[in-house]
Amino acid sequence: MAPEVSENVITMLELNQSMANLGSKIDLLSSGIDGIKSDIDDMAEDISKFTEAMYNPDRGLYARQALLEARIQQLEAWKASNTKVIWSVVSLTIALVMNSIWGIVTAP
Repeated sequence: MAPEVSENVITMLELNQSMANLGSKIDLLSSGIDGIKSDIDDMAEDISKFTEAMYNPDRGLYARQALLEARIQQLEAWKASNTKVIWSVVSLTIALVMNSIWGIVTAP
């Protein structure tokens, strides 16, 4: 009977040791999960900042793009009107030069 009792005691000790090891591994796993949770929270905050930077109606990326497109349209309209003015000035200058040449050629 004594050998069975000592085997049971040894088995119980091994079982207690295994339970202690399992408990420490569970604690390690729990701390790892907590670390992952904090990393996910940080990523969620970064994503919300990125989303705000993109879609903020006043200062976001799309708002700046819309402002740049409006400025480009204004510049294109200014260029079109100035091109007409420049062609008018060049045409009048050529006409005046031709008139002067015609006056010199036809003068007696």
